[in-house]
Amino acid sequence: MSSFSVEEFVGSGGLRELIPKLLEEGWDDVPTLKMMNSEDMDAMKLTQQQKDALKMRSYLHDRNLMQFADKLEATGKPLSQLLRLSTLDLSSEFDMRRAHINRFSDSTTPYQVSASSIRRNSIPSMSESAYGSPHKITVEYNFRGIVAAEPAPTRFCGCVQPSPVVDDVAPYSAIKNISVQRLTQEYKIGKEKTKAPATQMKALELWLDKPVVLFCIRRLGCIMCRAQAHLLYSRKPTFDALGIQLVAVLHEHIESEVKEFWPRYWGGVVMLDLNMDFFKALGGGKLLKDKLITGFFLNPRAIANYRRAKATGFEQNSKGDGEIKGGLFVVGRGNSGIAYQFIERNFGDWPPIEEVVEICTQLQRRPQDEV
Repeated sequence: MSSFSVEEFVGSGGLRELIPKLLEEGWDDVPTLKMMNSEDMDAMKLTQQQKDALKMRSYLHDRNLMQFADKLEATGKPLSQLLRLSTLDLSSEFDMRRAHINRFSDSTTPYQVSASSIRRNSIPSMSESAYGSPHKITVEYNFRGIVAAEPAPTRFCGCVQPSPVVDDVAPYSAIKNISVQRLTQEYKIGKEKTKAPATQMKALELWLDKPVVLFCIRRLGCIMCRAQAHLLYSRKPTFDALGIQLVAVLHEHIESEVKEFWPRYWGGVVMLDLNMDFFKALGGGKLLKDKLITGFFLNPRAIANYRRAKATGFEQNSKGDGEIKGGLFVVGRGNSGIAYQFIERNFGDWPPIEEVVEICTQLQRRPQDEV
């Protein structure tokens, strides 16, 4: 399901009566609610039926099958029994189509992204990066961070070459004074959605107090971008525990698209990069761009990325500029610099979430006096 509304997640089943208590106890968004373990459930005094409902809805949410949640919960069967239903039963009793049944029966997450093919710069391991360095970080110190990008195949029988990508992390000086404008606040369940004040600031204000993951989005209506955003924000509890902020960065502002995107696919802060400078930093000082024909239709990896995102069932549209490629930065607290930079070399390349989490874990473990 593409929404982060707790009310929509619990549906009309046995969990609905718990909404006030869930919000009071801090289980106020779907990613956090899905992290609830057996001890948490017992502390909340959930009945066995409610525990089964939460497990089942979490499973369906991971597979974009929330449209079947109320019907499946109404059977009173736990997930283990539902998974044993035949294809015919799932089709006739719950109106599932073949693609739905395949996703329901697959016990692996549909969002798994392999990092085995990630291209890095010359720094092969975390132990050789600045995180393992005994040196203190001065005001202008720049992390010897990691650059990552997926490989890009040659296209059209070798007649079209893939766009080159940079080997080095952008210098901290290239991003710290970028002018940005806040478009949304972080979404909180139970609070009315209000437009953030149109406040301009320097980018360095975003990470003065704690590290930040900056997700630079190519186009809000792109189904691949929406799937990436949904996947990244679903790990918000993990990033919260590590003391890491999640911020989405746009290169254009289309108000209707922001309303469609937030908080349905991304419940965090959304910022506008007024001069596209974060996107230029990803390309070593210039925008990384590709045409629809050469970058998508003639690129088998981009087509595979699209099919992967299409399986989510998310909606999409063609509004906005989709040729400017995005990526992701992990920036340390204060003036400590860029720890990680992922480049969207092919349309729809997804930053490997576990790798991002590992980088953030290393940041969290660094002694405070080294920052």
